[in-house]
Amino acid sequence: MSEPRLVLVLSENWTLTPPRELRALVEMAVVAEDAGFDAVMVSEHVVLGPGAGANGIMSNPRDYALPGNQDPATPWPSSLVLLSAIAAATSRLRLAACAVIAPLRHPLLLACELGTLDLLCEGRLIVQPTVSWHRDEYEALGVPFAQRGRLLDEHLAAWEAVWASSPASFHGAHYAFDDVYLEPKAWRPDGPRLWFGGESVHPRLLRRIVRYGHGFHPLGRPSDDDLARLAEGMTQAGRDLGEFELVGGMRAVFPDDASPAPLAPAIASIPPQRARGFTTFCVKPSQFIDDIALYPAWCREVVERVGEIAS
Repeated sequence: MSEPRLVLVLSENWTLTPPRELRALVEMAVVAEDAGFDAVMVSEHVVLGPGAGANGIMSNPRDYALPGNQDPATPWPSSLVLLSAIAAATSRLRLAACAVIAPLRHPLLLACELGTLDLLCEGRLIVQPTVSWHRDEYEALGVPFAQRGRLLDEHLAAWEAVWASSPASFHGAHYAFDDVYLEPKAWRPDGPRLWFGGESVHPRLLRRIVRYGHGFHPLGRPSDDDLARLAEGMTQAGRDLGEFELVGGMRAVFPDDASPAPLAPAIASIPPQRARGFTTFCVKPSQFIDDIALYPAWCREVVERVGEIAS
C-alpha cells in the first residue's frame, strides 16, 4: 500500500488567521510543503446570498462550510488567484482547486484560466469541477440553476477539445465555438488532473468520473455500494481503479462549540479509510488549533503521526 498523501485545507481558516490576510495563507502553504504535505486545497464561491445559512449556521465556526450552513458574510477569496500566488511560492506542493463552480463561467474563459495556472505550476494543478448547491449565487450571476448539470457536462467536453489541439471547435446546447486557438495550453495535453465529488455515486457523476476523472473526493463518507459502483464503472470503462486517487479526510470531533478538536481521534480515522482504498487525506488546521504560532509544529506533528500509522 502506498504512503498516504496529506492535503492541507486552506479555505475556511478564519478562526486561525484573519480572512483579509491572504498572504498568511500563502505562507501556510509554504510551511506545509516544508513539513511534507502533498497538497493544499482551496474551495470557492463567487458570492453568497441569504440562503447560504438556510439550514442554520454551523455551531462551531471551525467546522466545515457545507450546503446551507454558513453565514452569507463568509469570506471566499478567488481560489484561482490565491493558488496562483501559492504556485509562485512553492515548488513541489500540488494545488487543489476544490471546488470550481464551472457553470458560473464560460468554458473558454475557465479553460484559459485553469490551463494558465496549470502551466505556471508545471502540472501541479488539480481541479474539482462542480455544480455546487447555492441557488442565490446562480441567480445573482444570471445563470440558470436548473441547467447547472448540463452546463458542467458541456464544460468538460469543451475543455477537452481546447486543451488537446488548436484550432478547436465544440457545439453543445448551451455553448458553441468554431476554430478557436487557446494558447498557451495546460501543462499536459489532457489538461489538469480532475477530481470529482458528491454525496453519492449517481449515474451522471459516474459518467464524468470514468470519462474525465483522476480522483474521487466525496462529500462525507461514501457507502460500500458507492465504492462498488465506482469500481464497476471504472472496470467497464477499461480503467484501473488502482491508478485512481480516492480522497478521504480527517474530520474533527469538537468537545464543544467554542473549542478546537483533539488531533488523535482524527488521525485514528485514517486506517479504516485506507482499508477501504483511500490514499489521500484532507485536514483543516483551524479545526485543531487556534494560535497561528503553533501551526508549523502542528504541521510537522500531523506528518509524523500519519507516517507512523502508515508504517
